Amino acid sequence: MDILIQNGTIIDGTGKASYIGNVAVTDGKITDIGPRVHGNATTIIDATHLIVCPGFIDITNHSDTHWTLFDYPSQESMLKQGITSIIGGSCGTSLAPLIHGSVSAKSVQKWVDISQINVNWLRLQEFFEELKRHHIGVHFGTLVGHGTLRRNILGDAARPANADETQRMAFLLDQALEEHAFGLSLGLTFSHGRPAGDEELIELAKVIASRDRLLTVHLRDEGKDLLPAIAEVLRIARASGARIHIVHFKSLGRESWEQFSRVLQLIRSGREEGLDLTVNTFPYQRTGSLLYALLPASSRDGGKEIILQAIKNPQNRRLVIENVRQMTLHYDKIVIASAKKSKQIAGKTILQLAQHWDMPPEEALLEILSMNDLAVTVFSDTINAKHMEAIYREPYAYFATDGTGYEKPDSADSFSHNLIHPRSFGASAKFLGEIVRDKSLISWENAISKMTLAPALLLRLQNNRGILKKDAPADITVFDPRTIHDVATYEEPFQFPVGIPWVIVEGNVAVRNGELTGTRAGTMLYAL
Repeated sequence: MDILIQNGTIIDGTGKASYIGNVAVTDGKITDIGPRVHGNATTIIDATHLIVCPGFIDITNHSDTHWTLFDYPSQESMLKQGITSIIGGSCGTSLAPLIHGSVSAKSVQKWVDISQINVNWLRLQEFFEELKRHHIGVHFGTLVGHGTLRRNILGDAARPANADETQRMAFLLDQALEEHAFGLSLGLTFSHGRPAGDEELIELAKVIASRDRLLTVHLRDEGKDLLPAIAEVLRIARASGARIHIVHFKSLGRESWEQFSRVLQLIRSGREEGLDLTVNTFPYQRTGSLLYALLPASSRDGGKEIILQAIKNPQNRRLVIENVRQMTLHYDKIVIASAKKSKQIAGKTILQLAQHWDMPPEEALLEILSMNDLAVTVFSDTINAKHMEAIYREPYAYFATDGTGYEKPDSADSFSHNLIHPRSFGASAKFLGEIVRDKSLISWENAISKMTLAPALLLRLQNNRGILKKDAPADITVFDPRTIHDVATYEEPFQFPVGIPWVIVEGNVAVRNGELTGTRAGTMLYAL
Protein backbone atom coordinates (compact mmCIF):
# COMPACT_ATOMS: atom_id res chain seq x y z
CA MET A 1 0.00 0.00 0.00
CA ASP A 2 1.38 3.42 -0.97
CA ILE A 3 -0.89 5.71 1.06
CA LEU A 4 -3.33 5.14 3.91
CA ILE A 5 -5.56 8.03 4.97
CA GLN A 6 -6.95 7.31 8.42
CA ASN A 7 -9.89 8.56 10.49
CA GLY A 8 -11.03 11.19 8.00
CA THR A 9 -14.50 12.57 7.44
CA ILE A 10 -15.10 11.07 4.01
CA ILE A 11 -17.24 13.02 1.55
CA ASP A 12 -17.20 10.91 -1.59
CA GLY A 13 -18.51 13.46 -4.12
CA THR A 14 -21.94 11.90 -4.64
CA GLY A 15 -23.75 14.21 -2.23
CA LYS A 16 -24.36 11.37 0.23
CA ALA A 17 -23.82 11.94 3.94
CA SER A 18 -20.25 11.96 5.21
CA TYR A 19 -18.83 9.22 7.42
CA ILE A 20 -15.64 8.52 9.34
CA GLY A 21 -13.35 6.14 7.50
CA ASN A 22 -10.06 5.32 5.83
CA VAL A 23 -8.81 5.38 2.24
CA ALA A 24 -6.13 3.06 0.85
CA VAL A 25 -4.15 3.97 -2.28
CA THR A 26 -1.85 1.76 -4.36
CA ASP A 27 -0.41 2.38 -7.83
CA GLY A 28 -2.47 5.49 -8.43
CA LYS A 29 -5.82 3.88 -7.59
CA ILE A 30 -8.09 3.78 -4.55
CA THR A 31 -7.82 0.13 -3.56
CA ASP A 32 -10.17 0.25 -0.59
CA ILE A 33 -12.33 2.74 1.28
CA GLY A 34 -14.46 2.53 4.41
CA PRO A 35 -14.37 2.43 8.21
CA ARG A 36 -12.60 -0.94 8.41
CA VAL A 37 -9.69 -0.37 6.03
CA HIS A 38 -6.31 -0.99 7.69
CA GLY A 39 -2.77 -2.06 6.84
CA ASN A 40 0.77 -0.82 6.40
CA ALA A 41 1.58 1.98 3.98
CA THR A 42 4.57 4.01 2.85
CA THR A 43 2.69 7.21 3.72
CA ILE A 44 0.13 7.33 6.54
CA ILE A 45 -2.03 10.44 6.82
CA ASP A 46 -3.88 11.15 10.04
CA ALA A 47 -7.05 12.88 8.83
CA THR A 48 -8.76 13.17 12.22
CA HIS A 49 -11.13 16.20 12.10
CA LEU A 50 -10.27 16.69 8.41
CA ILE A 51 -12.47 16.22 5.35
CA VAL A 52 -11.26 13.71 2.76
CA CYS A 53 -12.83 14.22 -0.66
CA PRO A 54 -12.12 13.86 -4.38
CA GLY A 55 -9.67 16.31 -5.90
CA PHE A 56 -11.53 19.38 -7.14
CA ILE A 57 -12.33 19.76 -10.84
CA ASP A 58 -12.13 23.29 -12.25
CA ILE A 59 -14.57 23.22 -15.13
CA THR A 60 -13.74 26.74 -16.39
CA ASN A 61 -10.01 27.42 -16.42
CA HIS A 62 -7.66 29.56 -18.54
CA SER A 63 -4.21 28.10 -17.87
CA ASP A 64 -3.95 27.07 -21.51
CA THR A 65 -4.82 30.34 -23.22
CA HIS A 66 -2.84 32.37 -20.68
CA TRP A 67 0.06 30.04 -21.54
CA THR A 68 0.78 29.18 -17.91
CA LEU A 69 0.50 25.46 -18.66
CA PHE A 70 3.78 25.99 -20.50
CA ASP A 71 5.36 28.75 -18.41
CA TYR A 72 4.35 27.29 -15.03
CA PRO A 73 3.58 23.61 -15.71
CA SER A 74 3.54 22.74 -12.00
CA GLN A 75 0.28 24.77 -11.69
CA GLU A 76 1.03 25.39 -8.02
CA SER A 77 -1.86 27.79 -7.42
CA MET A 78 -4.29 25.11 -8.56
CA LEU A 79 -2.75 22.31 -6.50
CA LYS A 80 -2.61 24.41 -3.34
CA GLN A 81 -6.37 24.98 -3.71
CA GLY A 82 -6.97 21.24 -3.84
CA ILE A 83 -7.69 21.36 -7.57
CA THR A 84 -6.38 18.27 -9.36
CA SER A 85 -8.13 18.61 -12.75
CA ILE A 86 -8.69 21.65 -14.97
CA ILE A 87 -10.67 22.15 -18.17
CA GLY A 88 -9.35 24.64 -20.71
CA GLY A 89 -10.56 25.85 -24.07
CA SER A 90 -12.93 28.12 -22.18
CA CYS A 91 -14.94 31.14 -23.31
CA GLY A 92 -14.49 30.63 -27.04
CA THR A 93 -10.70 30.22 -27.22
CA SER A 94 -8.71 26.99 -27.34
CA LEU A 95 -5.19 26.09 -28.41
CA ALA A 96 -6.40 23.42 -30.85
CA PRO A 97 -7.52 22.47 -33.45
CA LEU A 98 -5.60 24.72 -35.83
CA ILE A 99 -5.17 25.03 -39.57
CA HIS A 100 -1.91 26.90 -38.98
CA GLY A 101 -0.05 27.89 -35.83
CA SER A 102 -0.62 31.63 -36.20
CA VAL A 103 -4.30 31.09 -35.37
CA SER A 104 -3.32 30.01 -31.86
CA ALA A 105 -0.87 32.88 -31.48
CA LYS A 106 -3.47 35.46 -32.51
CA SER A 107 -6.03 33.90 -30.19
CA VAL A 108 -3.87 34.37 -27.10
CA GLN A 109 -2.19 37.70 -27.92
CA LYS A 110 -4.58 39.49 -25.53
CA TRP A 111 -2.86 37.74 -22.62
CA VAL A 112 0.56 36.61 -23.88
CA ASP A 113 3.60 38.12 -25.61
CA ILE A 114 3.29 36.00 -28.75
CA SER A 115 6.92 36.63 -29.72
CA GLN A 116 7.81 34.28 -26.87
CA ILE A 117 5.62 31.31 -27.77
CA ASN A 118 6.12 28.32 -30.04
CA VAL A 119 3.11 26.51 -31.49
CA ASN A 120 4.27 23.21 -32.96
CA TRP A 121 0.93 21.41 -33.26
CA LEU A 122 -2.25 21.59 -35.32
CA ARG A 123 -4.57 18.77 -34.27
CA LEU A 124 -5.82 18.29 -30.75
CA GLN A 125 -3.95 15.01 -30.28
CA GLU A 126 -0.69 16.79 -31.22
CA PHE A 127 -1.42 19.49 -28.64
CA PHE A 128 -1.94 16.80 -26.00
CA GLU A 129 1.38 15.18 -26.92
CA GLU A 130 3.17 18.52 -26.51
CA LEU A 131 1.58 19.03 -23.10
CA LYS A 132 2.67 15.57 -21.99
CA ARG A 133 6.27 16.59 -22.68
CA HIS A 134 5.89 19.45 -20.19
CA HIS A 135 4.88 17.13 -17.31
CA ILE A 136 2.12 19.32 -15.89
CA GLY A 137 1.08 19.23 -12.24
CA VAL A 138 -2.67 18.76 -12.74
CA HIS A 139 -4.85 16.76 -15.10
CA PHE A 140 -5.91 18.73 -18.17
CA GLY A 141 -8.70 18.41 -20.69
CA THR A 142 -10.10 20.89 -23.16
CA LEU A 143 -13.11 22.18 -24.98
CA VAL A 144 -12.89 23.50 -28.54
CA GLY A 145 -13.14 27.28 -28.77
CA HIS A 146 -15.76 28.59 -31.20
CA GLY A 147 -13.68 31.74 -31.69
CA THR A 148 -10.71 29.55 -32.57
CA LEU A 149 -12.79 27.69 -35.16
CA ARG A 150 -13.89 31.00 -36.67
CA ARG A 151 -10.31 32.29 -36.82
CA ASN A 152 -9.35 29.09 -38.65
CA ILE A 153 -12.06 29.47 -41.29
CA LEU A 154 -13.05 33.17 -41.42
CA GLY A 155 -9.95 34.94 -40.13
CA ASP A 156 -11.06 38.25 -38.64
CA ALA A 157 -14.23 38.60 -40.73
CA ALA A 158 -16.91 40.23 -38.58
CA ARG A 159 -19.96 38.49 -40.04
CA PRO A 160 -21.95 35.28 -39.59
CA ALA A 161 -20.44 32.24 -41.26
CA ASN A 162 -22.13 31.05 -44.44
CA ALA A 163 -23.27 27.44 -44.88
CA ASP A 164 -19.96 26.26 -46.37
CA GLU A 165 -17.90 27.94 -43.66
CA THR A 166 -20.13 26.51 -40.95
CA GLN A 167 -19.67 23.02 -42.38
CA ARG A 168 -15.89 23.47 -42.40
CA MET A 169 -16.01 24.54 -38.77
CA ALA A 170 -18.23 21.56 -38.00
CA PHE A 171 -15.66 19.23 -39.61
CA LEU A 172 -12.83 20.64 -37.46
CA LEU A 173 -15.04 20.41 -34.39
CA ASP A 174 -16.07 16.82 -35.04
CA GLN A 175 -12.45 15.81 -35.61
CA ALA A 176 -11.48 17.33 -32.25
CA LEU A 177 -14.38 15.58 -30.53
CA GLU A 178 -13.13 12.32 -32.01
CA GLU A 179 -9.80 13.15 -30.35
CA HIS A 180 -11.56 13.48 -26.98
CA ALA A 181 -12.39 17.18 -26.65
CA PHE A 182 -15.17 17.68 -24.10
CA GLY A 183 -17.29 19.92 -26.28
CA LEU A 184 -17.51 23.43 -27.70
CA SER A 185 -17.13 26.73 -25.85
CA LEU A 186 -18.75 29.96 -27.01
CA GLY A 187 -17.42 33.42 -26.18
CA LEU A 188 -20.29 35.45 -27.56
CA THR A 189 -19.23 38.78 -26.09
CA PHE A 190 -15.81 38.72 -27.78
CA SER A 191 -14.93 39.95 -31.25
CA HIS A 192 -14.66 36.49 -32.85
CA GLY A 193 -17.83 35.15 -31.26
CA ARG A 194 -20.15 38.12 -31.42
CA PRO A 195 -20.89 38.03 -35.18
CA ALA A 196 -22.24 34.47 -35.02
CA GLY A 197 -25.99 34.13 -35.41
CA ASP A 198 -28.48 31.43 -34.48
CA GLU A 199 -28.04 29.39 -37.66
CA GLU A 200 -24.27 29.01 -37.24
CA LEU A 201 -24.46 28.33 -33.51
CA ILE A 202 -27.29 25.82 -33.79
CA GLU A 203 -25.50 23.83 -36.52
CA LEU A 204 -22.36 23.56 -34.38
CA ALA A 205 -24.46 22.75 -31.30
CA LYS A 206 -26.03 19.86 -33.24
CA VAL A 207 -22.54 18.39 -33.73
CA ILE A 208 -22.07 18.56 -29.97
CA ALA A 209 -25.47 16.99 -29.30
CA SER A 210 -24.79 14.13 -31.73
CA ARG A 211 -21.84 13.05 -29.57
CA ASP A 212 -23.45 13.90 -26.22
CA ARG A 213 -20.72 16.42 -25.44
CA LEU A 214 -21.08 19.78 -23.70
CA LEU A 215 -21.72 23.27 -25.07
CA THR A 216 -20.41 25.93 -22.69
CA VAL A 217 -21.45 29.55 -23.10
CA HIS A 218 -19.86 32.83 -22.10
CA LEU A 219 -23.04 34.84 -22.55
CA ARG A 220 -23.37 37.53 -25.20
CA ASP A 221 -24.21 40.01 -22.46
CA GLU A 222 -24.04 39.70 -18.67
CA GLY A 223 -25.30 43.23 -18.05
CA LYS A 224 -28.40 45.12 -19.10
CA ASP A 225 -29.13 42.68 -21.95
CA LEU A 226 -28.80 39.59 -19.77
CA LEU A 227 -32.37 38.46 -20.46
CA PRO A 228 -31.96 38.40 -24.27
CA ALA A 229 -28.63 36.59 -23.78
CA ILE A 230 -30.36 33.85 -21.78
CA ALA A 231 -33.15 33.70 -24.36
CA GLU A 232 -30.49 33.05 -27.02
CA VAL A 233 -29.15 30.11 -25.02
CA LEU A 234 -32.65 28.67 -24.70
CA ARG A 235 -33.19 28.94 -28.46
CA ILE A 236 -29.96 27.07 -29.15
CA ALA A 237 -30.84 24.38 -26.61
CA ARG A 238 -34.32 23.82 -28.05
CA ALA A 239 -33.17 23.74 -31.67
CA SER A 240 -30.11 21.54 -31.18
CA GLY A 241 -30.82 19.31 -28.20
CA ALA A 242 -27.36 20.12 -26.85
CA ARG A 243 -26.52 20.07 -23.16
CA ILE A 244 -25.61 23.69 -22.29
CA HIS A 245 -23.49 24.99 -19.42
CA ILE A 246 -23.33 28.75 -18.79
CA VAL A 247 -19.92 29.73 -17.42
CA HIS A 248 -19.21 32.32 -14.70
CA PHE A 249 -22.94 33.03 -14.53
CA LYS A 250 -23.73 36.42 -12.99
CA SER A 251 -25.59 39.69 -13.47
CA LEU A 252 -23.09 42.48 -14.08
CA GLY A 253 -23.83 45.99 -12.85
CA ARG A 254 -26.77 47.55 -11.09
CA GLU A 255 -28.76 47.92 -14.31
CA SER A 256 -28.91 44.14 -14.62
CA TRP A 257 -29.50 43.28 -10.96
CA GLU A 258 -33.24 43.89 -11.19
CA GLN A 259 -33.42 41.26 -13.95
CA PHE A 260 -31.76 38.58 -11.86
CA SER A 261 -34.85 36.85 -10.45
CA ARG A 262 -36.43 36.75 -13.92
CA VAL A 263 -33.24 35.26 -15.36
CA LEU A 264 -33.22 32.50 -12.74
CA GLN A 265 -36.86 31.79 -13.50
CA LEU A 266 -36.09 31.53 -17.22
CA ILE A 267 -33.42 28.92 -16.52
CA ARG A 268 -35.68 26.99 -14.14
CA SER A 269 -38.50 27.06 -16.69
CA GLY A 270 -36.16 25.80 -19.38
CA ARG A 271 -35.09 22.92 -17.17
CA GLU A 272 -38.72 22.08 -16.36
CA GLU A 273 -39.35 22.05 -20.10
CA GLY A 274 -36.68 19.34 -20.40
CA LEU A 275 -33.70 21.42 -21.51
CA ASP A 276 -30.37 20.31 -20.03
CA LEU A 277 -29.13 23.62 -18.60
CA THR A 278 -26.48 24.10 -15.92
CA VAL A 279 -24.27 26.99 -14.78
CA ASN A 280 -21.12 27.68 -12.81
CA THR A 281 -19.90 30.71 -10.93
CA PHE A 282 -16.96 31.90 -8.82
CA PRO A 283 -17.25 33.27 -5.26
CA TYR A 284 -16.15 36.89 -5.83
CA GLN A 285 -17.89 40.22 -6.30
CA ARG A 286 -15.28 41.57 -8.71
CA THR A 287 -14.95 40.31 -12.24
CA GLY A 288 -11.67 39.93 -14.06
CA SER A 289 -11.98 40.58 -17.77
CA LEU A 290 -10.55 42.20 -20.86
CA LEU A 291 -11.07 45.95 -20.91
CA TYR A 292 -12.11 45.98 -24.55
CA ALA A 293 -15.05 43.70 -23.65
CA LEU A 294 -16.59 46.74 -21.92
CA LEU A 295 -16.89 48.55 -25.24
CA PRO A 296 -20.33 48.72 -26.87
CA ALA A 297 -21.10 45.60 -28.88
CA SER A 298 -20.95 47.53 -32.16
CA SER A 299 -17.35 48.55 -31.39
CA ARG A 300 -16.17 44.97 -30.82
CA ASP A 301 -16.78 43.63 -34.31
CA GLY A 302 -13.80 42.22 -36.16
CA GLY A 303 -10.30 41.48 -35.00
CA LYS A 304 -7.77 43.51 -33.10
CA GLU A 305 -6.73 45.75 -36.01
CA ILE A 306 -10.32 46.64 -36.91
CA ILE A 307 -11.14 47.55 -33.31
CA LEU A 308 -7.97 49.63 -32.98
CA GLN A 309 -8.73 51.48 -36.22
CA ALA A 310 -12.18 52.36 -34.90
CA ILE A 311 -10.65 53.69 -31.69
CA LYS A 312 -7.91 55.70 -33.41
CA ASN A 313 -9.93 57.17 -36.29
CA PRO A 314 -11.11 60.61 -35.01
CA GLN A 315 -14.61 60.37 -36.47
CA ASN A 316 -15.19 56.80 -35.30
CA ARG A 317 -13.61 57.58 -31.96
CA ARG A 318 -16.17 60.31 -31.27
CA LEU A 319 -18.98 57.87 -32.01
CA VAL A 320 -17.45 55.18 -29.79
CA ILE A 321 -17.01 57.70 -26.95
CA GLU A 322 -20.65 58.73 -27.25
CA ASN A 323 -21.78 55.10 -27.17
CA VAL A 324 -19.56 54.35 -24.19
CA ARG A 325 -20.96 57.40 -22.37
CA GLN A 326 -24.47 55.98 -22.69
CA MET A 327 -23.40 52.77 -20.94
CA THR A 328 -22.98 54.51 -17.54
CA LEU A 329 -19.89 52.50 -16.56
CA HIS A 330 -18.66 52.87 -12.98
CA TYR A 331 -15.16 54.17 -13.73
CA ASP A 332 -14.30 54.51 -10.06
CA LYS A 333 -14.75 50.74 -9.68
CA ILE A 334 -12.86 49.57 -12.79
CA VAL A 335 -9.26 48.84 -11.78
CA ILE A 336 -6.48 48.17 -14.29
CA ALA A 337 -5.08 44.73 -13.49
CA SER A 338 -2.50 44.52 -16.27
CA ALA A 339 -1.51 46.52 -19.34
CA LYS A 340 0.82 45.21 -22.04
CA LYS A 341 2.85 48.40 -22.52
CA SER A 342 1.73 50.88 -19.82
CA LYS A 343 2.63 48.65 -16.90
CA GLN A 344 2.78 51.58 -14.51
CA ILE A 345 -1.00 52.09 -14.63
CA ALA A 346 -1.78 48.73 -12.97
CA GLY A 347 -3.71 49.21 -9.74
CA LYS A 348 -5.25 52.52 -10.83
CA THR A 349 -8.92 53.03 -11.60
CA ILE A 350 -9.97 54.47 -14.94
CA LEU A 351 -11.37 57.48 -13.08
CA GLN A 352 -8.01 58.11 -11.38
CA LEU A 353 -6.20 57.93 -14.72
CA ALA A 354 -8.76 60.21 -16.37
CA GLN A 355 -8.30 62.80 -13.64
CA HIS A 356 -4.51 62.51 -13.88
CA TRP A 357 -4.64 62.95 -17.66
CA ASP A 358 -7.29 65.69 -17.43
CA MET A 359 -9.76 64.04 -19.80
CA PRO A 360 -13.22 62.46 -19.56
CA PRO A 361 -13.17 58.83 -18.37
CA GLU A 362 -14.60 57.60 -21.69
CA GLU A 363 -11.60 59.07 -23.52
CA ALA A 364 -9.25 57.66 -20.91
CA LEU A 365 -10.70 54.19 -21.48
CA LEU A 366 -10.03 54.40 -25.22
CA GLU A 367 -6.58 55.87 -24.65
CA ILE A 368 -5.65 52.97 -22.38
CA LEU A 369 -6.79 50.47 -25.02
CA SER A 370 -5.07 52.31 -27.85
CA MET A 371 -1.65 52.59 -26.24
CA ASN A 372 -1.70 48.93 -25.18
CA ASP A 373 -3.00 47.38 -28.43
CA LEU A 374 -6.14 46.24 -26.54
CA ALA A 375 -4.06 44.01 -24.22
CA VAL A 376 -5.50 45.31 -20.94
CA THR A 377 -7.25 43.39 -18.18
CA VAL A 378 -9.38 44.92 -15.45
CA PHE A 379 -11.22 44.18 -12.23
CA SER A 380 -14.76 45.51 -11.88
CA ASP A 381 -16.72 45.54 -8.63
CA THR A 382 -20.07 44.82 -10.28
CA ILE A 383 -21.41 41.53 -8.88
CA ASN A 384 -24.15 41.42 -6.25
CA ALA A 385 -23.05 39.09 -3.42
CA LYS A 386 -26.63 38.00 -2.70
CA HIS A 387 -27.08 36.96 -6.32
CA MET A 388 -23.86 34.95 -6.28
CA GLU A 389 -25.00 33.21 -3.10
CA ALA A 390 -28.42 32.50 -4.63
CA ILE A 391 -26.77 30.85 -7.64
CA TYR A 392 -24.85 28.42 -5.44
CA ARG A 393 -28.12 27.30 -3.81
CA GLU A 394 -29.47 26.19 -7.18
CA PRO A 395 -29.13 22.42 -7.77
CA TYR A 396 -27.86 22.99 -11.31
CA ALA A 397 -25.05 25.40 -10.26
CA TYR A 398 -21.43 24.29 -9.97
CA PHE A 399 -18.19 25.79 -8.70
CA ALA A 400 -15.43 27.05 -11.03
CA THR A 401 -12.47 29.38 -10.60
CA ASP A 402 -12.53 31.04 -14.05
CA GLY A 403 -8.87 31.46 -13.13
CA THR A 404 -5.38 30.47 -14.19
CA GLY A 405 -2.67 28.32 -12.65
CA TYR A 406 0.53 30.04 -11.52
CA GLU A 407 3.58 29.43 -9.41
CA LYS A 408 4.10 31.63 -6.38
CA PRO A 409 6.68 34.27 -7.39
CA ASP A 410 10.15 34.11 -5.86
CA SER A 411 10.04 37.81 -5.05
CA ALA A 412 7.58 40.65 -4.83
CA ASP A 413 8.91 42.00 -8.14
CA SER A 414 8.35 38.83 -10.17
CA PHE A 415 4.80 39.79 -11.15
CA SER A 416 4.94 43.51 -10.48
CA HIS A 417 2.46 45.47 -12.61
CA ASN A 418 0.38 42.32 -13.11
CA LEU A 419 -2.48 42.09 -10.63
CA ILE A 420 -4.07 38.76 -11.46
CA HIS A 421 -7.51 37.97 -10.06
CA PRO A 422 -7.21 36.35 -6.60
CA ARG A 423 -9.48 33.51 -7.74
CA SER A 424 -6.40 31.97 -9.36
CA PHE A 425 -4.98 31.36 -5.88
CA GLY A 426 -7.98 31.28 -3.58
CA ALA A 427 -11.33 30.46 -5.22
CA SER A 428 -11.91 27.00 -3.78
CA ALA A 429 -10.86 28.00 -0.27
CA LYS A 430 -13.09 31.09 -0.42
CA PHE A 431 -16.01 28.97 -1.59
CA LEU A 432 -15.59 26.37 1.16
CA GLY A 433 -14.55 28.74 3.93
CA GLU A 434 -17.00 31.55 3.28
CA ILE A 435 -19.99 30.19 1.36
CA VAL A 436 -20.14 26.78 3.06
CA ARG A 437 -18.69 27.15 6.57
CA ASP A 438 -19.17 30.81 7.51
CA LYS A 439 -22.52 31.44 5.80
CA SER A 440 -23.88 27.86 5.86
CA LEU A 441 -25.55 28.43 2.50
CA ILE A 442 -25.14 24.81 1.41
CA SER A 443 -23.95 21.61 3.07
CA TRP A 444 -20.40 20.31 2.86
CA GLU A 445 -21.67 17.30 0.92
CA ASN A 446 -23.51 19.47 -1.60
CA ALA A 447 -20.55 21.81 -2.00
CA ILE A 448 -18.08 18.99 -2.59
CA SER A 449 -20.39 17.46 -5.18
CA LYS A 450 -20.49 20.80 -7.05
CA MET A 451 -16.67 20.69 -7.20
CA THR A 452 -16.12 17.01 -8.03
CA LEU A 453 -18.59 14.38 -9.26
CA ALA A 454 -21.17 16.81 -10.66
CA PRO A 455 -18.71 18.44 -13.11
CA ALA A 456 -17.15 15.04 -13.87
CA LEU A 457 -20.55 13.67 -14.91
CA LEU A 458 -21.36 16.83 -16.84
CA LEU A 459 -18.13 16.48 -18.81
CA ARG A 460 -18.57 12.72 -19.31
CA LEU A 461 -15.07 12.29 -17.86
CA GLN A 462 -13.47 8.91 -18.37
CA ASN A 463 -12.29 6.61 -15.56
CA ASN A 464 -14.48 7.46 -12.55
CA ARG A 465 -12.90 10.79 -11.70
CA GLY A 466 -14.59 13.08 -9.21
CA ILE A 467 -15.55 10.32 -6.77
CA LEU A 468 -13.97 8.40 -3.91
CA LYS A 469 -14.65 4.72 -4.46
CA LYS A 470 -12.73 1.51 -5.00
CA ASP A 471 -10.76 1.41 -8.28
CA ALA A 472 -11.23 5.14 -8.94
CA PRO A 473 -8.12 7.22 -9.71
CA ALA A 474 -6.56 8.48 -6.48
CA ASP A 475 -7.15 12.21 -6.93
CA ILE A 476 -7.77 13.25 -3.33
CA THR A 477 -7.93 16.51 -1.39
CA VAL A 478 -7.74 16.63 2.40
CA PHE A 479 -8.73 19.90 4.07
CA ASP A 480 -9.58 21.26 7.49
CA PRO A 481 -13.18 22.55 7.54
CA ARG A 482 -12.40 24.58 10.66
CA THR A 483 -9.55 26.64 9.18
CA ILE A 484 -9.79 26.60 5.39
CA HIS A 485 -9.84 30.12 3.95
CA ASP A 486 -8.40 32.19 1.13
CA VAL A 487 -5.53 34.64 1.64
CA ALA A 488 -5.14 36.10 -1.86
CA THR A 489 -6.44 39.65 -2.32
CA TYR A 490 -6.79 41.98 -5.30
CA GLU A 491 -3.80 43.95 -4.05
CA GLU A 492 -1.69 40.88 -3.19
CA PRO A 493 -3.08 38.00 -5.24
CA PHE A 494 -0.08 35.64 -5.20
CA GLN A 495 -0.86 34.05 -1.84
CA PHE A 496 -1.77 30.43 -1.24
CA PRO A 497 -4.83 29.54 0.87
CA VAL A 498 -4.57 27.83 4.24
CA GLY A 499 -6.25 24.73 5.58
CA ILE A 500 -5.49 22.29 2.73
CA PRO A 501 -2.66 20.09 4.07
CA TRP A 502 -2.78 17.20 1.60
CA VAL A 503 -3.40 16.93 -2.15
CA ILE A 504 -2.89 13.68 -4.05
CA VAL A 505 -2.79 13.48 -7.86
CA GLU A 506 -3.07 10.02 -9.43
CA GLY A 507 -1.71 8.48 -6.24
CA ASN A 508 1.22 10.93 -6.00
CA VAL A 509 1.47 13.33 -3.07
CA ALA A 510 1.58 16.85 -4.55
CA VAL A 511 0.98 18.72 -1.28
CA ARG A 512 2.34 17.21 1.94
CA ASN A 513 1.56 18.84 5.29
CA GLY A 514 0.74 22.05 3.44
CA GLU A 515 3.96 22.12 1.41
CA LEU A 516 4.32 21.51 -2.31
CA THR A 517 6.41 18.43 -3.07
CA GLY A 518 7.30 19.36 -6.65
CA THR A 519 5.54 16.27 -7.99
CA ARG A 520 4.01 16.80 -11.44
CA ALA A 521 1.71 13.84 -11.99
CA GLY A 522 -0.94 15.40 -14.23
CA THR A 523 -2.31 13.47 -17.19
CA MET A 524 -4.51 14.28 -20.16
CA LEU A 525 -8.26 14.06 -19.58
CA TYR A 526 -10.48 12.59 -22.26
CA ALA A 527 -14.21 12.60 -22.90
CA LEU A 528 -15.95 9.22 -23.01
